[in-house]
Amino acid sequence: MRIHSLPTQLVNQIAAGEVVERPSSVVKELVENCFDAGASQISIEIEQGGARLIKIRDDGCGIIKEDLPLALSRHATSKIATLKDLEQVVSMGFRGEALPSISSVSRLTLISRICDADCAWKVVADGSEQDFDPQPDPHPQGTTIDVRDLFYNTPARRKFLKTEKTEFAHIETLIKRMALSRFDIGFSLSHNQKGILNLKPAATDSEQEQRIAGICGSAFIENSVKIDFAASGLQLTGWVGLPTFSRSQQDMQFFYVNGRLVRDKLVSHAVKQAYQDVLFHGRHPVFVLYLTLDPTLVDVNAHPAKLEVRFREGRLVHDFLFSALHRSLADLRPGHSVGSSLASGNVTSDFVSLPQTQSHPVFDAKPTYSPRPPQQASLPLQVEEQIQAYASLYRAPELVQELTQSQVVQPLGHAIAHLHNIYILSETPNGVILVDAHAAHERVTYERLKQQYQNGAVPSQPLLLPIKIKVSAAEADLAEQEHEFFNTLGFEINRSGPETIVLRSIPVLLGNTDMEALIRDVLADMTEHGMSQRIQEKSNEILATVACHGSVRAHRRLSIDEMNALLRDMEQTERIGQCNHGRPTWIELSTHDLDKFFLRGQ
Repeated sequence: MRIHSLPTQLVNQIAAGEVVERPSSVVKELVENCFDAGASQISIEIEQGGARLIKIRDDGCGIIKEDLPLALSRHATSKIATLKDLEQVVSMGFRGEALPSISSVSRLTLISRICDADCAWKVVADGSEQDFDPQPDPHPQGTTIDVRDLFYNTPARRKFLKTEKTEFAHIETLIKRMALSRFDIGFSLSHNQKGILNLKPAATDSEQEQRIAGICGSAFIENSVKIDFAASGLQLTGWVGLPTFSRSQQDMQFFYVNGRLVRDKLVSHAVKQAYQDVLFHGRHPVFVLYLTLDPTLVDVNAHPAKLEVRFREGRLVHDFLFSALHRSLADLRPGHSVGSSLASGNVTSDFVSLPQTQSHPVFDAKPTYSPRPPQQASLPLQVEEQIQAYASLYRAPELVQELTQSQVVQPLGHAIAHLHNIYILSETPNGVILVDAHAAHERVTYERLKQQYQNGAVPSQPLLLPIKIKVSAAEADLAEQEHEFFNTLGFEINRSGPETIVLRSIPVLLGNTDMEALIRDVLADMTEHGMSQRIQEKSNEILATVACHGSVRAHRRLSIDEMNALLRDMEQTERIGQCNHGRPTWIELSTHDLDKFFLRGQ
């Protein structure tokens, strides 16, 4: 066949194959246009899961009559004009493909009115980009797009749609995700004339948290920490869930880049690394995070539906995200109020030296930590009397003297019993706390070992027989280029041929590790992500094992002094909420919880 030009409508239908996957894809494109129009209220009406009707109305700036035909034509937009504009996109929609693509596979009506206009104007489109005949309409300021009978002229596409319930579920999830990106906009969503969502604009922090609670559940806010970090022209804000508040699926992870909801492997990798030794196996963290950066540093044109982005400085973004989240999780210590803000800053851990007795570590009866400032002026009389009674019961008069003289209320309180030789029972002015002694001591020891390992020069040992490793030429180039990086980690790697490297020294800590496999994995990571955490992960894995075996064992009876020393250590230790395996180390029952359980005051 001779080469020929395709009909305009067919071209738009081909484009629709990339842009319009299902009804929720249409909703996404149209709601993003509402964002760009400066809307403060967006209404979404859906019928039959979007197959019959998708109607979206906004109160934005509107489109003038003369521009309506252009709005329904390919590659026509008000948002970019030059290549330079494309390199620093700040709007949501800019490709000029959505409306003509949607109109080519549906019956589309566009009604719009600008400020101070006598009336609105309505046009009907079929994807052919011809025969536009604007008609007057009494529509208020703003725009309404009515999309009916999606895929009516492409039956093969229509057959791939799922059930009405499934398709609407995708739309509802999408609107919730988009509502989290723009707190300044109100959203309403209905399905088959039944109201589903009605979200008012949220200006204050409390209103924003209410919106998040309405979308993610109140438990998310109750088990999350608000963060705000900035460095190197990047800013990360939002909420991160506690490691103990995790999910079996990745269904509560919301990440926005300059207000755009995205999926990105680099982001996922950074988050995974930040949670690596605080999350239980097989669980996934929850978060609502907003990354703000210079638009020139991110390419939002990497995907036809703009679902993915590409960072120009991927290593910088990855390290920033990892550091911000890692620090947020490290700063979650007893006494920190969940839901309050965390800001960037240098935080160091003050570890207690635990002397060894026989084959078991014991807690120093007089720890050398610096106690936190008092959180209140004095102990309540009732609590002080109870502590005296408990201390007397356990024959610890020195504890009575210490507590009554200092009158310092510690976040984890003061130990009063060792239950079943496993759990520490501690009392605070707010209630009681239970601590898994082995898990808590394991985290304390692990963090101390990590700090010692990272602060000192990494001990290295030469190999009696150097290991030759066959790699690709690109990986050999990378190993040669990153020679100093490997040196700082205790490895000596030399290149001995176009596709051969020789490992001559390794870190002492990794003596029993499969070095060839480790080096291959590290080079593969560096090729794909520009960095690798495998060496650190392997080191941490071994340190965690050492910490586990070096921690106080279950069923070993602890004295009051030993338990209190552990509680004070915990208050000074990063990531103390979980042991090295991601299991919780302590829980709190408030007096309110206890009263509720025993029906007091009812």
